[in-house]
This record gives sequence, C-alpha cells and structure tokens, in this order.
Amino acid sequence: MPIYEGATSGEAVVAGLTALGISKDEAVIEILDEGKKGFLGMGKKNARVSIEPSVTEDISEAVSQTVEDVLVAADKTPVVTAEVPAVEETIVEITPTTAEILSDLDDEAALTQLALYLTNITNELNAPALVKTERENGLVIFHLDTKKQGILIGKHGKMLNALQYLAQVFIHRVAKNKLSVVVNVGDYRQKRQAILERLAQRTAEKVKRTGRPVFLEPMPAFERKQIHSALSHDDSVKTHSEGDEPYRYLVVEPNKKYY
Repeated sequence: MPIYEGATSGEAVVAGLTALGISKDEAVIEILDEGKKGFLGMGKKNARVSIEPSVTEDISEAVSQTVEDVLVAADKTPVVTAEVPAVEETIVEITPTTAEILSDLDDEAALTQLALYLTNITNELNAPALVKTERENGLVIFHLDTKKQGILIGKHGKMLNALQYLAQVFIHRVAKNKLSVVVNVGDYRQKRQAILERLAQRTAEKVKRTGRPVFLEPMPAFERKQIHSALSHDDSVKTHSEGDEPYRYLVVEPNKKYY
C-alpha cells in the first residue's frame, strides 16, 4: 500500500489522494504516524498515511453511471395498480400500464412499486429477475431470483450495492412512511454478513494494536450498521460514518479514554 507524508495527517491524505487522482470517498486510508511539530525546528516529524483505492476506476464509473441512469428513470416510473396479498413472502409480476407521479403511497403500494422498479432495472441490465419479498427484523428484503446472478451482484458486490442504494432512494421518494429495504441476490447477503463480522473484529484488533483510526471502504447503510453493532460491545473502540451516499464509509477509531 503506497505511503504518503505531510506536515499533518490531513496534508498527507491530500497529497496521497492528489497523487492517486481519487477522492476520499474512493480510498482506504490508514494513518500510520500523526507526526510531531517539534520545538524550534528540533524533533519535527512528518505525518505518514497509507492510501489505496477502495474500488477500481472502472467499477466506480460503472456504479456511478448505473445510479445516475436509474435515478433519472425514477422520475418516469409508471404506476401499476396491483393487489398484494398480506403474506410474509410475495411474488410480484410486472405489467406496467399507466404513468403518474408516485408519492405518499402506503406501505404495501410503495413496496409493490419498488418491486416493479427493480424488475424493470433487471430487465434493462439483461438479467431479468423474479422479485420476491419477505419481512425480517423490521426490514423488507427483496430477493432477486435470476439465472444471471453475477451480473446483478457485480465484482465485489458493487452492482448489488448500487441497486441497494437506488432501492432505498426510490422507497424514500414514494412511501408515506419510513421503510428500510434490503436487496439480495442468492445467498450473497448471508455470506456478506459473515465477512463483515470478521472484518469488524480484524479492524478493531488493528485499531487497538496501532492506536490509529481505520477508514473502511464505502458500503450501504445497513452494512455499516452491522459493523456498528458488531463493535458496540467493545469499549476500546468507537465507530462513526463519514461521507455522502452512496460512498458513505465507516471509521473505526480508538476510544481515547482507554489510551
């Protein structure tokens, strides 16, 4: 991982981001040394940070383009009147007919429109999917059943995260009430949860070993919450989020009262 220096850690970060040609939201940053100001020029020591891109340029551009294209399409999403049975799992079939502006929908109508929306997106991506929904622990999970899982998941889950972001934006726009949704393909989210739990523990150990904060790669809000939760009982570290969606990321740092 490349190392960059500056009079302060902030200047070192800026130098590194400039050299790599990326933004802070697109980087994994670790502060190696905060540096020292010294006294009368004696003992001065530059701050040192390591920085690497969190995603490749091609993946980042692909996700950004997907977000932009579908957000534009959101304003033109057709309204479909559909009966949704009051069961835990629902299969929604898509037959768009009329076009109106969507807003202030009740929960079931909003979730139905989101199912239609996701189906249309998968068709556009040439990976048509049957959308199934289920409720679990206050979340509404949208399972995309497709024969082309790789397309909808994408490299390192980037496409699925883009779909997750779009789904959350869409539901906030059209629903009267606040709803939390998760988009899943196959068993990706279950595997991802196990990975996040291991990541949380490894990151906490690194923070405690080095006494320095660690900046994780951008991830969806519910994944950040999983790491928050995994580390909530570890009093020696604390977590907070920085940045703007869909590139908001988590920072794990030492709890100063223990250092």
